[in-house]
Amino acid sequence: MKNILAPLLAFSSSLSLCIADAVPWERLNKNDALLLILDLQDGLYGLARDFDPTVYHNAMIAHAALGKLFDLPVVLTTSAQTGPNGPLPKAILEMYPDAPLIERPGEVDAWDNPQFQAAVRAANRSQIIVAGIVTDVCTTFLALSLRAEGYSVWANVEASGTTTPFIRDTANSRMQAAGVQLVSLFSIVCDLMRDWRDTPGSSAVLPWLAQYYPVYGILAQAHAGAILNGSEIPGEAELVPVGGFGNNDTIVEGSG
Repeated sequence: MKNILAPLLAFSSSLSLCIADAVPWERLNKNDALLLILDLQDGLYGLARDFDPTVYHNAMIAHAALGKLFDLPVVLTTSAQTGPNGPLPKAILEMYPDAPLIERPGEVDAWDNPQFQAAVRAANRSQIIVAGIVTDVCTTFLALSLRAEGYSVWANVEASGTTTPFIRDTANSRMQAAGVQLVSLFSIVCDLMRDWRDTPGSSAVLPWLAQYYPVYGILAQAHAGAILNGSEIPGEAELVPVGGFGNNDTIVEGSG
């Protein structure tokens, strides 16, 4: 048994090292990043059934709004726009009236379209943030093509949608195996921001989060409300660290 286990353990260790080396740690940098809005079309939206439809729609618009928050170059593309796939949502088009919009007449993989390739190359950015419908075709095909071209790719998993969770998970595994980084919206925001004191920092990012990621925006809202209210109920003082809430927070004993 020992002779059998030894080569298996060695192979497992070697495989782990290969996997670890395949995707080196790399951080998003707003000066290196390009935002792609890929086939997030009104017609295709109905195929995104692996998410709650309202949550998913909000995630699509939030993905597009990343470019406005961090002043990123943006390339938009659609597939068979004049057919059943339809146009991009009005809310996205109004964000970027002057950004390149590549209407692909037939190419499934956006990278197969020369105009799209040219627009991506013209941005001169090495890091690509992408989301699309559907995850297993639009997002995956392009992400793999971009990786083959040497780009670093971040796939926004919240803003990519497909027909079933099973298909989504299979597609994400395929991308991940090729070195695509699978990330959430909040992860992208925090990686691009880096520091709440930066520009854009808390003064711009917190209102953005309140609109597009309210689970954190309301956290900040609750904190601000507590400061404005200026009171705590009996027993709360014992729940906070020694020294209180910090130099900028004025919390006083009150009856409320």
